[in-house]
Amino acid sequence: MFDLSWMAWTWQTATFFAVIALLLAGMTAWEFVRPGGAPRDGVLGLHTTRGDRLFISLLGSAYIHLAWLGLIGPNLWWALALSIVYAVLVFRFV
Repeated sequence: MFDLSWMAWTWQTATFFAVIALLLAGMTAWEFVRPGGAPRDGVLGLHTTRGDRLFISLLGSAYIHLAWLGLIGPNLWWALALSIVYAVLVFRFV
């Protein structure tokens, strides 16, 4: 499809960045439909919007994956499942 060999990308890396781009596009569309970002105070005591919660979710998921790689090994499917649960909890309670 595209020659990404200059960056030595794998299909997994390209999928990762495509998912991030789709998340950002979805959040942008959501903001157009319901402006304001639904700010609220969560369990952390932070005043967060949807964008803040997405950033916290992505950052936490990166740490979950890095910890999984360091402690358990390269099979990341369970880390992905844990990250999805973490993201749902962040969007619900933070």
